[in-house]
Amino acid sequence: MAKSKILRITQIKSGIGYKIKAKATLKALGLRKMQQTVEHKDSPTIRGMINVIPYLLKVEEV
Repeated sequence: MAKSKILRITQIKSGIGYKIKAKATLKALGLRKMQQTVEHKDSPTIRGMINVIPYLLKVEEV
């Protein structure tokens, strides 16, 4: 059975000044502060959220 990949997502920019959709996506990912890091399993849903706001995030595969 293949192990699912883990994505480490870090907020590198503030959501201030961006559209409501960008702020809502940060909240949905569990990010509240600058430089905060969360880990999620790699899935199409998470990848879609990342693709909406790539300019606010840094993503690493663990």
